[in-house]
Amino acid sequence: MTKVVIEVKKNPNENNAGVLRRFSRKVQESNIIQKVKKNRYNERKESKLKTKKATLKRIIRRSEIEKLRKLGKIK
Repeated sequence: MTKVVIEVKKNPNENNAGVLRRFSRKVQESNIIQKVKKNRYNERKESKLKTKKATLKRIIRRSEIEKLRKLGKIK
């Protein structure tokens, strides 16, 4: 993500509320908040090897449970 610098200088006849209003307007126009919210919960994909291992583990576990069910050890 690129850095965006927003700078607002206070005019001599301007109060603090006006400066804050101008600053918040500039932040909204630059879409910084939307970009941050969009990437907030972004997660990397797992590697193919890791997903294959997890799938194989799940298949083996299911087959073992099914075997125990057939033997009557699990309801």
